[in-house]
Amino acid sequence: MAKNNKTRIDFKYNLKTYFSFLMKYKYTALFIILLVIFVECKNLFDKYLFKIILDKGTAFGSSTLSKAEFIHILLIIAIIFISLTILHSLSNWMRNHLINKMETKMIADLKRKYFNHILNLDHNFHITHKTGSLISRLTRSAGAIERLTDIILFNFTPLIAQVIAIFFSLIYLDIASAIVLLIIVVVFVGFSFIIQRLQEESNVLANRSEDIEKGNVSDFFTNVDSIKYFGKEKLIKEKYQNLSEDTKKAYLKNWNYFRHLAAGQTLILASGTFFMIYFSLLKFLNNQITIGTLAFIYTVYIGMIGYMFGFVDGVRGFYRSMADFQDLFEYGKVQKEIKDKLNAKEIRIKDGEIEFKDLKFNYGKRKLFNNFNLKITKNKKIALVGHSGCGKTTLVKLLYRFYDIESGQILIDNADIRDVKQESLREAMSIVPQECVLFDDTIYNNVAFSNPEAKKEEVMKAIKFAQLDKIINNFPNKEKTIVGERGVRLSGGEKQRVSIARAILANKKILVLDEATSSLDSETEHEIQNDLERLMQNRTSIIIAHRLSTIMKADRIIVMKNGKIVQEGTHSQLINRAGEYKHLWNLQRGGYIK
Repeated sequence: MAKNNKTRIDFKYNLKTYFSFLMKYKYTALFIILLVIFVECKNLFDKYLFKIILDKGTAFGSSTLSKAEFIHILLIIAIIFISLTILHSLSNWMRNHLINKMETKMIADLKRKYFNHILNLDHNFHITHKTGSLISRLTRSAGAIERLTDIILFNFTPLIAQVIAIFFSLIYLDIASAIVLLIIVVVFVGFSFIIQRLQEESNVLANRSEDIEKGNVSDFFTNVDSIKYFGKEKLIKEKYQNLSEDTKKAYLKNWNYFRHLAAGQTLILASGTFFMIYFSLLKFLNNQITIGTLAFIYTVYIGMIGYMFGFVDGVRGFYRSMADFQDLFEYGKVQKEIKDKLNAKEIRIKDGEIEFKDLKFNYGKRKLFNNFNLKITKNKKIALVGHSGCGKTTLVKLLYRFYDIESGQILIDNADIRDVKQESLREAMSIVPQECVLFDDTIYNNVAFSNPEAKKEEVMKAIKFAQLDKIINNFPNKEKTIVGERGVRLSGGEKQRVSIARAILANKKILVLDEATSSLDSETEHEIQNDLERLMQNRTSIIIAHRLSTIMKADRIIVMKNGKIVQEGTHSQLINRAGEYKHLWNLQRGGYIK
């Protein structure tokens, strides 16, 4: 049952969301609809003018209407036709102009809303969703909003306007034809709705298959170096073949519904055409209607067939749009778990004193911290060491409020971080993360990202501080060199230097160094360590390191194991004391802790 719910389209919610975008431009949309109705009424009136020509021509042929009178009538009809055609042309120009403006605005509104919403969601959301799938759903829904708007204005509105106008025209001319036409339209459209409803689940499943395929393609190309290093091109090709095969089968199942649709529509139209011709021709033979009326009935019926097929295409597009909206609009229901309080204020860090007080936090069912306590006084350099998984990086994520603790407090200058705005909290600190991922932009812009208002001299000073200037001087475009997606054109050490320069430029009271020199060679690391020593002066610094030789000058070393502090002190104190730190030091002898 749960699986079925996942493949069902929430029409009510999706339409409500769609109309929330459309209602911003409701007066424009209303004016466009009026223009569409005018055009459709004009198209019907053209057929009525032809009816008059036929009837008057018959009268002229039977000598009951003089040549002068007939010519006079034709001139009047010509003037009316030319005038309406000019208005028709102007209406079409205005309609398309307004639709283009309205749809581009709606598309921009949708993309901005969901981009901002998704960007604002918690860290946990982003590490559990594939980037390729997010992009696929965002772009597909942008196309769907244009498609659905076109369907309403070009498929649904014209048919409704035509049915109403033709029905009342035929009631006046021939009530039997009016009833037959109405029945044909209702049965044709109703049958099409039923088939589309049956197709609903396969629509969603086809989109899901495509999202999975695109998400994996993005993942494959992101890890293309690993694929080539390990010689796994064949394996990845086989994986992609299986993914594309699933997508192919899903779309084939979806498209096969059109066989039933086409067969049923042909049968309905054939039956309708027979009854329409039978009743109207019978009345003509009995002299109950004129040749002009008979021609009017046939022409509006033939014209109505085109509108009905257009409507059905619209119905198909409507269901497709609803399916395209489904996954993206579902993100709109996802709420942030980490929320700012209503009265949350901007944080202003003055001293940079940090305290983890009676901390309790679990990763799902895995218990990590229980009554954890650690106080970091201002301007001190604290190093966190221990095996992978001991909780070092998690502490930093909790400090940045990527997750909320279950109980206890995290205080900065005695202010609980849950009482301040998240963005201001993160903006008030600076970090060199363990994994340095860069924007596909210039080196200069990547550094300036942490402080966009910084002057060029400040940016270049940060670049020089991070020893990055020596590298970029060898590049043809210097600091304007494009680094590529995720910084792929730079080496690991070069990327880390960019990250260090970015942190330097941010110039915050609290500095976090998460393996800040792990990708640097020994000589460069030695040079940068001296610069980092200067950078950490008069700042509260948290250093996460696997290489113990990099934290020998820390004011305090916190040794962690399984979420607990098992030792603390300076390097000289801990190295001469039996325990975890000495054990780790002996294991690596200046290398890395695994």
